[in-house]
Amino acid sequence: MNTSSPLLVRKLLIDLSQGFPRHWLAGKAFRTQFFNALSMSFPVGEQDFIDSVREAALALPDGAEHAQLQATIRDFIGQEATHRRVHTLYNAELEKQGLVNHWQYWAADLIELGRQRGVSPMSRLAVTAAFEHYTAVLADLTLRHPEIMQGAEPMLQTLWRWHAVEETEHKAVAFDLYRTLEGSYKARVRWFLFAMLRFTVMATKQTVNNLWHDRVLFKPSTWLDAASFFFGRHGLVWLSTRPLLSYLKRDFHPWQHDNRELAEQWLAANAAQYSIVRGLKGA
Repeated sequence: MNTSSPLLVRKLLIDLSQGFPRHWLAGKAFRTQFFNALSMSFPVGEQDFIDSVREAALALPDGAEHAQLQATIRDFIGQEATHRRVHTLYNAELEKQGLVNHWQYWAADLIELGRQRGVSPMSRLAVTAAFEHYTAVLADLTLRHPEIMQGAEPMLQTLWRWHAVEETEHKAVAFDLYRTLEGSYKARVRWFLFAMLRFTVMATKQTVNNLWHDRVLFKPSTWLDAASFFFGRHGLVWLSTRPLLSYLKRDFHPWQHDNRELAEQWLAANAAQYSIVRGLKGA
């Protein structure tokens, strides 16, 4: 089984301060506000991923046996920190458009509640591995099905596909750490079901809130687009359900679905859109 390989930390060469259209995804309000909602979760969420992986990694024994995983964890942290910074800038533009980011507070409150209740480092790592699988599935769909981003404003299309590429590259890091530390299968599944529920509820609430502030919540066209996006011929529900549930298999590993070729194709075709700030190609 292929496991995590060395990662590159990249800087995305776009300027979000110039702003972008309110309905940047093909002029469609629902799709735009769904992706905007996802962005709103990332700064707090990805910082928690960094913290949980860093804390759990302290339990790794010293020695050459785990040197590669330790190095990949450092690069994972670098990639996630870059995502956090970019989406902080993205979210600042959303605030200028009149949207209100509640998800960041819901996530922060949930993280704090876990700390108060003494959730263990291994449990926090299991939650991170679960969310990393969730985001990896969405990333794969974004790269595999161009129609999802068809008609998007070019700068944001670049942003979301760059993010999808790096989520693909590091999708096994938290899982490999959990497995190396001998985390249990039952706990992995239990925390995955928890993560799926929380993600679905918070994504729905934030998307609805975005549509309310966008003043399109009650427009029939909004919900026709939602129905098409989730349940149409290439609807997100049909495309994502089976890959998401594959996590429940006892012998699951993220690289059983090896889609690195999709990431490599995007990187080769868009080399002018990013620079490498750490790591070497072919390392």
